[in-house]
Amino acid sequence: MKTLVFTGGHHTGALEVAKILKRKGWRIVWFGHRHSMWNDTSDSVEYKEVTEAGIEFHDLLAGKFYKTYNPLKLIRIPWGFIQAFYLLMKAKPTGIVSFGGYLAVPTVIIGWLLGIPSITHEQTITQGWANKVISRFVKKVALTWPGDKGIVVGLPLRMEILEAKKRLLKKPLLFITGGKQGAVTINRVVFEALPKLLKKYDILHQVGNNTEYGDWQTARQIKLTGYKCVEYLKASDQAQALVDASIVISRSGAHIIYELGFLTQKCVLIPIPWVSHNEQYLNAKLLEESGNAIILAQDKLNSSSLNAAIAQARLLKPQKMVLVSDSSERMVKLIETEFGA
Repeated sequence: MKTLVFTGGHHTGALEVAKILKRKGWRIVWFGHRHSMWNDTSDSVEYKEVTEAGIEFHDLLAGKFYKTYNPLKLIRIPWGFIQAFYLLMKAKPTGIVSFGGYLAVPTVIIGWLLGIPSITHEQTITQGWANKVISRFVKKVALTWPGDKGIVVGLPLRMEILEAKKRLLKKPLLFITGGKQGAVTINRVVFEALPKLLKKYDILHQVGNNTEYGDWQTARQIKLTGYKCVEYLKASDQAQALVDASIVISRSGAHIIYELGFLTQKCVLIPIPWVSHNEQYLNAKLLEESGNAIILAQDKLNSSSLNAAIAQARLLKPQKMVLVSDSSERMVKLIETEFGA
């Protein structure tokens, strides 16, 4: 049985591709994060979803250079290369499939030194530091958006997004998410804004469960009619929430942007300001320019500005974006071509 190692920071699309390949008889081994943040003891959504899919998971304790000043975190950089060497020697893969992020750096570079070929997928409109580095060591670069170098395949969509049908709800729904791990900054403002928001909307709030900040415990204590909080949503439930919502309030990571554009969904986007190359803001601009989004800067985020942005979003007239919907199949075909069906 041929083996592929999957790794990278964007696991949602990667997992869709991995599931298809697994059904076709490939053995999939996953290098990822068991815990999403430093000092967090709860299992990451990545770990939960990958292991639930029956895929072998290894916690890669790699570090990153970008805006890292903690010496203990910097020690993880060489350790990540040592661990990647050990895990690759153990897995003996035919190839490596990277979906960006700093976890991919030691995996791809060590793979190159061992003669194991790699393919990487770039999710964002601008190339991040990690993909800039590993692009020198891979056979092919797959792109979500058209760029100078690489093959445009789009971003692999979850099957649940393609299949979800909008339901008739009694009251307009706000779906609020800071990503699968939650966003403390957004959560705290939402808690403050709830009394006013609930006069017009029902609210589904994906809070996350970071053990260091305790937002999930705070949310569970809120007993207000029309407010429902969840730790995280499985793929089918999140897809339904995205389809049902009148407005989505979210960060602007690569996957959520592509899904919101594909669904022609109204949204308020709050980009993370410190990410590499300001990529979340550039992602958000794609939807703003198509009439789908209001961008709310994090340094302007408070209860009043959130209410005002939601009111603006209600008036949007979203335009249908022409996006690739068979990205998973295109990515699978590229992998099979490069690594042998």
